[in-house]
Amino acid sequence: MADNLIFSRSRTISARSSSGLAGAGQRGFSLIEVMVVVVIMGVLAALVVPNVMGRPDQARVIAAKQDIGAIMQALKLYRLDHGRYPPSDPGLGALVAGQGQPSAYLDRVPVDPWNTPYQYLNPGVHDDVDVFSLGADRQPGGEGTDADIGSWAR
Repeated sequence: MADNLIFSRSRTISARSSSGLAGAGQRGFSLIEVMVVVVIMGVLAALVVPNVMGRPDQARVIAAKQDIGAIMQALKLYRLDHGRYPPSDPGLGALVAGQGQPSAYLDRVPVDPWNTPYQYLNPGVHDDVDVFSLGADRQPGGEGTDADIGSWAR
């Protein structure tokens, strides 16, 4: 009787395992289905990549505008405390502690996204003071990403 029990158990186990493997082998994707998915992904990539590639320049322009906005706020606070904007000689450095100031209006003087210092004019051409970046070409004027980005164009 014990021999029959062992035999029947092993037979049941082997029947279960073989049916489990056969069912799993039938599931999956055919080569055609996988190729269709790859082609769809390629088409989507071809449509999306050109739209994303132009974004770094646009992001730099937006970052420069944000920096200029923060600098202008610091300049306004300086003006409230001192009754005037800082002169052009120390320029934006007057907003940082330790450069003639007991308190800081900025932690550090930022550089524009093209790694060039922001320009500061007092008196400004467009307003009381002007803060601006020369853009990607680092030259006055320009168009597109080469255009000057200033406090007057907010």
